[in-house]
Amino acid sequence: MVAQMLDGALVASKLNAETAERCRALIARGVRPGLAAVLAGDNPASRSYVASKAKTCARLGLHSEIIELPAETTTAELVALVATLNARADIHGILVQMPLPAPIDAQAIIRAIDPEKDVDGFHPVNVGRLALKQDGFVPCTPAGVMALLDHYDLPARGRRAVVLGRSAIVGLPLSLLLLHRDATVTVCHSRTPDLAAAARSADILIAAIGRTALVTEDFIQPGAVVIDVGINRVTTGEEVEACFGGDPARLADIEKKGYTLIGDVHPRQAAERAGYLTPVPGGVGPLTIAMLMRNTTLAAERACR
Repeated sequence: MVAQMLDGALVASKLNAETAERCRALIARGVRPGLAAVLAGDNPASRSYVASKAKTCARLGLHSEIIELPAETTTAELVALVATLNARADIHGILVQMPLPAPIDAQAIIRAIDPEKDVDGFHPVNVGRLALKQDGFVPCTPAGVMALLDHYDLPARGRRAVVLGRSAIVGLPLSLLLLHRDATVTVCHSRTPDLAAAARSADILIAAIGRTALVTEDFIQPGAVVIDVGINRVTTGEEVEACFGGDPARLADIEKKGYTLIGDVHPRQAAERAGYLTPVPGGVGPLTIAMLMRNTTLAAERACR
């Protein structure tokens, strides 16, 4: 068996085209969707993520602002900034890039964001709306996973879904979304006994546990849909050989950048056992940004009703 690769970049491109059309319709009415991204400190990965989001905004027609703050910023100062953004009519979405430098209270910052501008979907109001199956903003990565399943006509109804990881960003909201689609959902975590056996029961297996290539063939039911949410790095030729069979492109990555990306799923073993599989990179990642653009545009539509 050779798994069919689920092309997240392709699906993201289609979603972005729809968002761009909605954005043009709003601009014709005198409203341009606006996203403010707040970056505290100098985390290189966070800086790269924010720059990528701003670039996508420009390409789709959204207005974006990047607000950079020193690592010494206090919780009170950041809450005050968020209050200013809440009050601005030209900003429809507020994104505070995580992780925040210590000792900023991340939960206090999330709670300070107006739920109607919480395009990350992390505010307790939006978490509650999701749990109760009400309209709100859904976290971007889980929403992207569901869009991927829809595009490839992989229904959740009546299927057994196993989510590896229970984070508030991915695992918890994704389990709710799958439950709302009438899947039978099991959420696993670091204290789940015999994790591989639990995973093998899945028709749809979501790996979001943050451990490099943890999900081997022993975790996968033959023919299962495997969605790899993990983003990790491998840095040696030996690791590339073990995970990718000495793929020249991966070795070139290490030569050029010092690393190559890998998820929580062992790519070679999963490809030989799963029915469907997301690659890393090019799987869930592009969908996360596409859903952020869609949420920001939706926020602008709601603001001008």
